[in-house]
Amino acid sequence: MVQPLKRYPDESINVNAGPIRDFHETYQQILTDLIDTIEAEGLEALSAIQIGYAYQLMVIKENNTYHAYANPRIITQSDPFDSTESSSYFFDQPITVKRYGKLSIVYDDAEGKMQTIKIDERDKAATFQRKLDYLFNTTLLDRLLPHQREQAIKALAGKGHMPDLSDAFCPTESKKEYFVSVADKLLFFMFISLFLPLFNLSKETLSGWYTYDKFAFPTVIILMIGFFFYAQYEAKKYKQCSSCQIGNNIGVIIKRGIAAIAFAAGAYFILG
Repeated sequence: MVQPLKRYPDESINVNAGPIRDFHETYQQILTDLIDTIEAEGLEALSAIQIGYAYQLMVIKENNTYHAYANPRIITQSDPFDSTESSSYFFDQPITVKRYGKLSIVYDDAEGKMQTIKIDERDKAATFQRKLDYLFNTTLLDRLLPHQREQAIKALAGKGHMPDLSDAFCPTESKKEYFVSVADKLLFFMFISLFLPLFNLSKETLSGWYTYDKFAFPTVIILMIGFFFYAQYEAKKYKQCSSCQIGNNIGVIIKRGIAAIAFAAGAYFILG
């Protein structure tokens, strides 16, 4: 029976499929539905999870023959290459990912007996890996680097198939870290200044360092205030970014604030 295909953003596809143990009724039902759906949709391959069956079974069509792979695993892989692929889950939008052109595979046949094969054709190897990904809670987007993922989502959104979620993903680099970096450098030299009296330095030199400490302390506080407001901006913009959450940001501010107060107090009593 033909089954409806899972399409983005249907998240029911994001599960780890279980192994097939029954190679009679359950196996035959899933296999029949996979083949019928492949024919109806004009596809070349399909994983069971793509039609709602959370089982480790895929079917690949080759020369009008259907090859079923139950409980498939890749044993060895070589010949890495960039593979431009499309998937019915992503409405056939081309996406380029890393694949391997040569595979050694084990799987169970229709009788539940383990079989081994080797694939040395890149197109077939890429198809096998893409269908295998779906069985283990992975899609083409999961194979991309963060910035590539954002670009792919924008391209898919441009086709009208997906919402533009580029602002929902955490940036690979956050400008708020500049606030922290400068504050840490100021705090480091404030800490070093506390030990300067041990080196018999002149009063003028110690006085200069104390002046530095009096400047550095309010600067660190101002930087942490700036950090807080910029972090709030990112938390609103990148809603799925764990590093943007307010708890993490408050922890950063408290640590630097306590250090600044402690070093400033130490400078007052030691250098002042």
